[in-house]
Amino acid sequence: MDDTLHHLFRYKAWADDQLLTALARLGDHSPITALAITALSHTYVVDRIFAAHIRREAHAYTSANLSEMPTLEDLSADLRRSDQEYIDYVTTLHHDRLAEHFDFTFTDGAAGRMSREEMLMHVVTHGTGHRGQISAVMLLNSVPPAKDGFTTYLHEAQASARRRAVAERR
Repeated sequence: MDDTLHHLFRYKAWADDQLLTALARLGDHSPITALAITALSHTYVVDRIFAAHIRREAHAYTSANLSEMPTLEDLSADLRRSDQEYIDYVTTLHHDRLAEHFDFTFTDGAAGRMSREEMLMHVVTHGTGHRGQISAVMLLNSVPPAKDGFTTYLHEAQASARRRAVAERR
């Protein structure tokens, strides 16, 4: 699972970067960008909440949604920094700690209990779902979505190992 987590969090950072770059090209005044900021800020908040849970630290979030939306530029910096923190975390995480379970409280007040591994998998899958929502909005507005496939990531990140030339960025 160690290698899998490394791959998945590097993939998450790559896919987030692909989307953030595509949104920057659309600009701040695009209705797609506004919707994407709402979804991505939610993803960012959930990422930070679970980062606190896996470290057994408190967080200040009372909701999984922000009351005031950040700019795309600020959100991009925050999300990229958060993605790097997760990559650093899983790089140094010892395999024996993955099964450790934690009790915590969700922002809606419900009790939760998950293993560290389950929390990490939630962060990856949660972000994937919201990137998919944004891609659907892009497609509905005749805007090509960002590249976000795991296979695309693997073949770009490990092109020589997969005997493939790195494709030019679109």
